[in-house]
Amino acid sequence: MENKFNLTREQNIFVAKRNIVDYIWKSANLEGIGVTYPETQAIYDGGVVNGLTVDNIIAINNLKYAWQFVLENEGIEYDYKALCQIHKLTCDKLVLDENLGRIRTTPVNIGGTKWTPQFPIESQIKEELENLLNQPEKTKTEIAIEIMLWIMRRQMFIDGNKRVAMLFANKILIDNGCGIITIEQDLQTTFFEKLIKFYETGDNTDLKGWIYDNCIDGISLNN
Repeated sequence: MENKFNLTREQNIFVAKRNIVDYIWKSANLEGIGVTYPETQAIYDGGVVNGLTVDNIIAINNLKYAWQFVLENEGIEYDYKALCQIHKLTCDKLVLDENLGRIRTTPVNIGGTKWTPQFPIESQIKEELENLLNQPEKTKTEIAIEIMLWIMRRQMFIDGNKRVAMLFANKILIDNGCGIITIEQDLQTTFFEKLIKFYETGDNTDLKGWIYDNCIDGISLNN
């Protein structure tokens, strides 16, 4: 699985900043946060938006702050600590403080399937993440997609796993100039169908290929 884009980090950040509201809007909708693009833009700009719940407004602002963390911190490790920090930023004021940046200690159910994720154990999470990162035979693009899907299926946090997964994967992609994962509105139904299948089987082959083919944004540079 080759890198689809070969940018500098600065070029990749330019792409991200140019489309940041669009990425936030799509990511929010993917988690069932019902906001329109204009509402997302207004919240991002610090404006007042009537008719939305407080939680929806907080969720959009949290995504803004999480994206800032991704774009402004070049030297951080892609480790468990960074994963937890992204969760803190995305779920601040939306989950109990005792659950912020910490793996869950209660069971969760997944909509659309009877499959239930195993309880996360910190030592296992750290080992699995390290193993996924340490695959020299694979491109950064493939590694980022695999880690994103692993976070989603692992369901290590009480809430916000898809948001955290995409942000963490995009941190890897952006730092290495490989583009940005974003799922278009008209592809989200297909994504969820494939995600449920992945949850149930543990086989990421189909979903990983589909993400690669349909969900990586970037710019092609003329030589």
